[in-house]
Amino acid sequence: MKLARAGRALLWCAEAATKSCTRPITPLNQSRLLQNRTMSVWTKDNTFRSPAPDVDIPNVSFAEYMFSKCDKYQDLPAVTDFSSGRSYTYSLLKASAIKLASALTKLGYKKGDVIAVFSVNMPEYSILMIAAASIGVIITPANPAYTAGELANQLEHSKAQAVFTIPQLLPVLQEALSLNSTVKNNIKDKFIFGEGEGCKPVQSLLNDDGKSMPDVDIDVNNDILVLPYSSGTTGLPKGVMLTHRNCISNLLQFSSVTDIKETEDVMLGILPFYHIYGMMPVQFGCLHRGCHLVTLPKFDPAEFMKALQEYKISQLHVVPPIVLFMAKHPMVDQFDLSSLRFVVSGAAPLGEGLSKGFMDRTKAPIYQGYGLTETSPVVNIDYAPGKTGSTGPIVPNSTGKICDIETGKTLGVGEEGEYCVKGPQVMKGYLDNQQATDAMIDKDGWLHTGDIGYVDESGVLVIEDRLKELIKYKGFQVPPAELEALLLTHPNVQDAAVIGIADPEAGELPKAYIVPKSDSKLTSQCVTEFIQERVSHYKRLRGGVQFVDAIPKSPSGKILRRVLKDVAV
Repeated sequence: MKLARAGRALLWCAEAATKSCTRPITPLNQSRLLQNRTMSVWTKDNTFRSPAPDVDIPNVSFAEYMFSKCDKYQDLPAVTDFSSGRSYTYSLLKASAIKLASALTKLGYKKGDVIAVFSVNMPEYSILMIAAASIGVIITPANPAYTAGELANQLEHSKAQAVFTIPQLLPVLQEALSLNSTVKNNIKDKFIFGEGEGCKPVQSLLNDDGKSMPDVDIDVNNDILVLPYSSGTTGLPKGVMLTHRNCISNLLQFSSVTDIKETEDVMLGILPFYHIYGMMPVQFGCLHRGCHLVTLPKFDPAEFMKALQEYKISQLHVVPPIVLFMAKHPMVDQFDLSSLRFVVSGAAPLGEGLSKGFMDRTKAPIYQGYGLTETSPVVNIDYAPGKTGSTGPIVPNSTGKICDIETGKTLGVGEEGEYCVKGPQVMKGYLDNQQATDAMIDKDGWLHTGDIGYVDESGVLVIEDRLKELIKYKGFQVPPAELEALLLTHPNVQDAAVIGIADPEAGELPKAYIVPKSDSKLTSQCVTEFIQERVSHYKRLRGGVQFVDAIPKSPSGKILRRVLKDVAV
């Protein structure tokens, strides 16, 4: 999914952005939205829009927007580190960002420079992002699970001039610098949250007097706020240029149709902030509404469950692997989850059986969202669910359509094809890659998601699979996600993935990789028959069934099918 980016007029934003811009959905409004789903979402040319009204997007920079929120919420708790208890109020968040911006300015960093963040989630992540935005510095967040080689690639491609990291990751950073002379020459400073040899401690920057922050003119439509890198599930990661307006627009788009209780909700920051989903909808989706964000550095089952209970988390954003854990792990029953009002899952499709299992276990409703890094990220969200397994209507200020994957023709209600979108959240483009940008965004401004799905008469989107992941069996198209969702309903299946394996006659055959439950005696034949009884003939597991210890996944929960293809036997 993608997140926030736009801003400019402190006083206007402080008042108007909290009144006309956000329009929180009350239970009554949700009821009206459900009724309106059958009204005016489809146009004569077979495009569709949100049943919710458009939102006003302020013409301010991201830092101005967030500073106005800090001024409004002042002494309320903003962000707390669960492990240490270290906490910042909104006033302290702003003061710290100003000090950090001033310190970076004294060190020579200016508008257009790129700074990398190679770190786990922590309160200071938010401070750094706001500080950088205030002086026009671009943040490129790096995956803390990266190898030295992967990190070096991003640092070189982004032309980063400094890196913020933590002691545990310093050896990886040092190795990355030793591997690539260009990167070593580009990086002027290494900043560390803590202490580390050859690094400037971040705390020293936070002790700055805050008097040297410049007045920077930000072009919200064109200046880059953040440079996250795409997951690389279909190739090498690409730098996604998201502007201030992209991100602010998306914060307002999705928050206007979700039931966020301003200043009351407590959210858990478990999804990594380097990823667009954790960075924007979770981190700043919480902070721009005056809510309390509790951060965790990584997913540890026991710590995760303790945080949910101790801080009485009311709103939780997760990815399918966490949903799977909460639906099936016995540990969950030991904790009180009564504070959970609702849960949102994104990053990968969530099967109907898994959704039901989660809700039966936790008693909390779970909604799905849909988005991409390239859309800041939210495009659809199931704010008033009417169909289990759907990702809901498109967000306000956006237009969508479904296109035939062969002809490009715009399709109608219920017809399956590639999902395409337009809106203020759509990226500026890929860094130094016009060819990839043109392949993603056509001449008419439509972003082609590469995802296959359909939209019903009320404008609700159902994603079936990735265009490039469809299994082609004798001319039939088999969505692996459909089979995976079905496999997860089997009582003895813990996790599952499906890929297509080459076959000289059929083209590809569907093959399943299964993680069985530890106490089960599941056999390949049982799995094959289970699927055969429930799907069309062309979707059967003719490629076989293989049992594995774990399904390879990206940090955001997407199945790494290419890894399975590489080891297919």
